[in-house]
Amino acid sequence: MSNTLTEANSELTPTIICVAESTHYLVGTLDSSHNLIGLNTPDKITVTSSLIEAKNFLRSHNIFMATLEFQTAYDEMCGSSTSEPCRQSITF
Repeated sequence: MSNTLTEANSELTPTIICVAESTHYLVGTLDSSHNLIGLNTPDKITVTSSLIEAKNFLRSHNIFMATLEFQTAYDEMCGSSTSEPCRQSITF
């Protein structure tokens, strides 16, 4: 099972982004330039209030595997880009 989608000769990776101490999850796909884009409309990222809701949203689009990415607000505020975010492939 692969967690990439192919659209117009580009690979898209279904992704759920979780920001530490946040009450929401961002759901979309990562393009080859690592930009998060929406599933339905490229400029509309889906925001959910739980990981279960994020998984159910992807399931409703027949996607059953995604990358779960954890980010901290501290790294973003400080502009720390020396380390890669924590990522894990999940199946649901």
